[in-house]
Amino acid sequence: MQIEMISVDRLIPYVRNARTHSADQVAQIAASIAEFGFTNPVLVGEDNVIVAGHGRLMAARSLGLDEVPAIVLDHLSETQRRALVIADNRIAESAGWDEQMLAAELAALRDEDFDLDVIGFTDLEIDQLFEGLGLDDAPDDEKQFRGAEAAGPEEGGAAVPSAGGAASLSLAERFGLPPFSVFDARKGWWQDRKRAWLSLGIRSELGRGEEGAANG
Repeated sequence: MQIEMISVDRLIPYVRNARTHSADQVAQIAASIAEFGFTNPVLVGEDNVIVAGHGRLMAARSLGLDEVPAIVLDHLSETQRRALVIADNRIAESAGWDEQMLAAELAALRDEDFDLDVIGFTDLEIDQLFEGLGLDDAPDDEKQFRGAEAAGPEEGGAAVPSAGGAASLSLAERFGLPPFSVFDARKGWWQDRKRAWLSLGIRSELGRGEEGAANG
C-alpha cells in the first residue's frame, strides 16, 4: 500500500456511513491536524469513495487544505469495504485505558509545557483522573479558576476574560485558517495559528462533541 496525495474535491463520502461527526468534533480533529500534521491517511476505494476518514476530510476542508494523504484499498471486495467502514470505527471503541500509565504520561507532558488541549481530554477529565488515583497534579489556585470558569456567572462563578468576547463561541465557530501545507505542523503557519488560537482562549473542552475525539 502506498500513500498518495488526493484532491479533497475528488473524495466522495460513503452515502451509507453510519458514523456521525459534530461540528465541534470536526474542529477538534482540525486542531489535532494543525498540531501534529496529517498523520492518519484517509482510506478510499478505487472509485475514491471514502472507507475511513470522513471526519478527517471534513477537518481538512475546514482548514482549507486542497489535498490530503490517502491510501487506495484496491484489494477489498465491495462487501469487505462496507464492513470496514463500520469496523474501523467500532473496533477502536473497544479499547480501554491503563489509567496509571495515562496519568503518568499526561503529567510528563504537562511538566514539559506541552499543550494538553489538543490531546482530547478536558481539564476536568484530567483532574478527575489524578484525583481518582490519589494524585494532585494541578495547583489549588488553578483548580479554583477552572471551577469558576465552569460554573459561570449564573452559578456564582467569575466571568472569564476573553479576546473580543470569543469565549462565548464554540471551537467550531472560532476555527478558521487559510490554506497551507499539510506536513508543516511544527513550524511556520501551523505554530503561528496555534499561538493565535491560544490567545483567544480556545480549549479542548469547547470542542469536544459527544462522539469524542476519534479521528473518524
